[in-house]
Amino acid sequence: MRKEYSKEEILQYAEANNVRYVRLQFTDLLGIVKNVEIPVDQLPKALNNRMMFDGSSIQGFVRIEESDMYLAPDLSTWLVFPWETPQGRVARLICDVYQPDGTPFPGDPRSVLKRVYARAQEMGFSAFNVGPEPEFFLFKLDEKGKPTQDLNDEGGYFDWAPVDLGENCRRDIVVTLENMGFEIEASHHEVAPGQHEIDFRYANAVEAADNIATFRLVVKTVARQHGLHATFMPKPLYGINGSGMHTHLSLFRDHQNAFYDPDDDMGLSETARFFLAGVLEHARGFTAICNPTVNSYKRLVPGYEAPSYIAWSGKNRSPLVRVPAARGQSTRLEVRSPDPSCNPYLAIASLLAAGLDGIERQLELPPPVNRNIYMMTESEKEEAGIRSLPANLSDALDALMRDEVLVEALGHHVLLHFIEAKRIEWNMFRTQVTEWEREQYLTLY
Repeated sequence: MRKEYSKEEILQYAEANNVRYVRLQFTDLLGIVKNVEIPVDQLPKALNNRMMFDGSSIQGFVRIEESDMYLAPDLSTWLVFPWETPQGRVARLICDVYQPDGTPFPGDPRSVLKRVYARAQEMGFSAFNVGPEPEFFLFKLDEKGKPTQDLNDEGGYFDWAPVDLGENCRRDIVVTLENMGFEIEASHHEVAPGQHEIDFRYANAVEAADNIATFRLVVKTVARQHGLHATFMPKPLYGINGSGMHTHLSLFRDHQNAFYDPDDDMGLSETARFFLAGVLEHARGFTAICNPTVNSYKRLVPGYEAPSYIAWSGKNRSPLVRVPAARGQSTRLEVRSPDPSCNPYLAIASLLAAGLDGIERQLELPPPVNRNIYMMTESEKEEAGIRSLPANLSDALDALMRDEVLVEALGHHVLLHFIEAKRIEWNMFRTQVTEWEREQYLTLY
């Protein structure tokens, strides 16, 4: 749990640690980290929520005639980056975005998550813990410092040096994260060449989303120091596994895991079953948020360990949701579809909204599917009531628009601008003529 700093403590810490610049950090609608960097002598002004920026320049924020926005730092996110610069050290504060009238900006993804989490608290839940498992690839840089398509190793799952040439880079990423307060649980080479995973301890909803944003920044920064490019693109290369971000979820009530019931044959409470039913009910809708790029759907295909079917199980990894074996305080659900290109605030908000709807409506949970779904025939899947996730971004956007629960949870502003940006992305993609098409058709027709 993060330390709650006072304004005075932050100012003292900045002076004692030779902090020269402070990044006031927030994310745009697509989850890209943005920041306004200020010299440290402006820090008192920032701590009093008086720093203004032009919201019309940020993806999905506002029009130019209503551009003034204020940054309100969350003091618990104060952090000094462990790397030095020639000008001195740099710190950061993650901010919420406010309108000039002092109200939260409805297009701020962090505020969206806070609003959905407040609903969980109104329902009597004291915490919503989220444990992400983000994967990434490491590519070599060329002589100009530009990313190539050459992987930095030929390692496989759990390999080590000398096969895993990314080991030193990954170890430095872990050390840097630990110096920044992360509790690292595991790090290892993933299935595909050049692919890696670093798992860090779960946290409550907003802190978990903050951690994902910080993690991506650190991974890219340290990789660059090793002459490598780190990418969270879901499927950078054809024919090998893509990168996911399996997300573990659990609700707590009065410090007790609300998903656990020792008297249930699977150890799952009614709350867990209702929540899981809600996740399955809204899976097609939240896919556009959890898998937000054209490229995301190159990963969500059978044969590469990524889920493409809406089902659950406690035993196998082919369905959308797995229930890990741990019980008691560690009882949780693992949603396997999200990928690391998502906006973490909107993705966690969508998953929580889906589960809360299942609890509120007491949705009936279908039976688990303990077979390998990839080996089932179409008729067997139909008989079992197994639906598929959307096949592409366009279908996912349509499903999101039809999901009234998620539409309400995200809010009109976010939904309008997200859909608009993603429709543009889809139309740009579908009108491209690719090298594959030329190879297939240029001489044939």
